Amino acid sequence: MDEERLAPDKKSIPIVLFILSLLISSTLGGMIGAGLTYLLLDEQDLAPTELPMDLKTALPVPTEEISSAETTFDINTGIPDAVQKVAPAVVTVINHLPPRRSFFGGVYEQTSSGSGAIISSEGYIITNYHVVQNAESLEVVLADGTTLPANLVGYDPYGDLAIIQVDGEMPGVAEWGNSDNLRHGETVIAIGSPLGAFKNTVTVGVVSATGRSIETDQQFQLEGLIQTDAAINQGNSGGPLVNLSGQIIGINTLIVRGGNSSSTVAEGLGFAVSSNVSRAVAEKLILEGHIARPSLGIDWGWITPQIAARYRLPVDYGVYISEIRPGGPADQAGLLMGDILTSMNNEPFSDEYPFINQLFQFEPGDTVSFHVIRKTQEFEVEITLGEEI
Repeated sequence: MDEERLAPDKKSIPIVLFILSLLISSTLGGMIGAGLTYLLLDEQDLAPTELPMDLKTALPVPTEEISSAETTFDINTGIPDAVQKVAPAVVTVINHLPPRRSFFGGVYEQTSSGSGAIISSEGYIITNYHVVQNAESLEVVLADGTTLPANLVGYDPYGDLAIIQVDGEMPGVAEWGNSDNLRHGETVIAIGSPLGAFKNTVTVGVVSATGRSIETDQQFQLEGLIQTDAAINQGNSGGPLVNLSGQIIGINTLIVRGGNSSSTVAEGLGFAVSSNVSRAVAEKLILEGHIARPSLGIDWGWITPQIAARYRLPVDYGVYISEIRPGGPADQAGLLMGDILTSMNNEPFSDEYPFINQLFQFEPGDTVSFHVIRKTQEFEVEITLGEEI
């Protein structure tokens, strides 16, 4: 009986096989379905936006990242492109000064040199005033080595700018840029002839600052200067400072190596007259040959706290009149030698507001008031400004 119960029924075998086949099919189907689901999910997990970091580093860089790298490379190539654009318009300016007589009676020639930029196909060249100052004659060496005689068109000593002109076909004309758009840290390029020997030397730096003021030997502050760390040396004066578009954004004018009261030597302190100022002065000089600066018709000295303490003067800042030009504005107003001017239109003179900078805010023909100290007297006087040519 047990054997019957345990022995398989021949009729039941087909049924058992059918059930087994269903079980096997369902199991295989589940495995296959699960495998397909895993593959689909695995493919979705490997989408580029969700790559694990270890896989990202092993896969090729996507196209958009390659284009970003190419953009950086294009910016770097902008430097030689800008140089190639402006270099033909950069010149060397040679100043032949009056001959000097030596201690033993001999006479020898004097020359100095600077740089400049051609700004017109008519041969107009902008440079610094101190490059052409006291010239007996001028020459210009073009980028290709051609030497041409040059004529002085006009100059602005207080802006340290001058225009000279040469005849002939110009190898290039520099384009003006807008210095008001400069940003701190922007790449800039200085081009010129340092020491007069290394023509069309290129140095690269950044805009370190804008709106700087530097005091000159004429007790005047050059204002609105661009500060750069691009290497500028003697002979670079008058050369262009350009942006990556090859446009002039400044005219290199001076360097600072250290303070008068310190032995510390500074590097990378170069300054340029902004292009917007340079362009306005250049157009005025080309059109009229001079800049109409207001004048009092006096020779004067600038009073500082040190000078005031030394000579026991009654004010720390002011203008000491050392000479009155006969018939000039100050003479007509009744000013005398030894008078001290302390303010203009109620604006006291100081380091931040020096005399010349305040004076140049007005035009010849304007009437302004001055506070005057004459020994123990103090009074106000109105003066109609003349013109300094």
